[in-house]
Amino acid sequence: MTVRSSLVATILADESIDCGLSITQDEINSFTVLADELKKWNNKINLTAIRSEKEIAVKHFVDSLHLSTLITSEDRLLDIGSGAGFPVLPLKIVKPATEMMSVDCVAKKINFQRHIIRTLRLTKIEAVHARVEELQKKYDQTFTVIVSRAFTRLDHFVSLAAPLLSEGGRLIAMKGDDVEDEIGVSDSAISALGFCVASTQRYCLPYTMGKRAITVLTPREAA
Repeated sequence: MTVRSSLVATILADESIDCGLSITQDEINSFTVLADELKKWNNKINLTAIRSEKEIAVKHFVDSLHLSTLITSEDRLLDIGSGAGFPVLPLKIVKPATEMMSVDCVAKKINFQRHIIRTLRLTKIEAVHARVEELQKKYDQTFTVIVSRAFTRLDHFVSLAAPLLSEGGRLIAMKGDDVEDEIGVSDSAISALGFCVASTQRYCLPYTMGKRAITVLTPREAA
């Protein structure tokens, strides 16, 4: 496939080191295609409010890639409420060996993810149109890491994800800079569910596009 030079490529080349990555040209090409397709689909069916190439590169791609150091090739990852495919699609591009699944209840967003999976010929990834509660019977204790990005309050995320998490697994929530307030509100409910906050990693997006936090939750006995 032919890929033009783009702002996406420049930003990823500059910022990937901060995400703990040594990104390849093939991976940059895949991100450029993903950005172009996202813009095309957005013009027709409104997948995301983030529309400019610069914002897509920073708020979708760079933000998602900050999770990459927490994911291994041995993991089986589930992205809950993945929307148009973030963080799962960027993670799949740079972690091709890791098994991944995404779930979202909005059909057009899952259709876009499936289009990208076909277009980029991504393997070991499945995009599922369903509510996360519907996965529990088939995928009980299946995933070693379950992620969400600005999906729901921490305690609600834990309650939805916990039945799907394998023994020794981790829940990872991508949040804004006010995560400490949310932890304070949710702490007792999280504890009642048998989990605790193991760590919180903070970072700033480039071009002053915001402050973010990654919160890792584990079963209390694993903390």
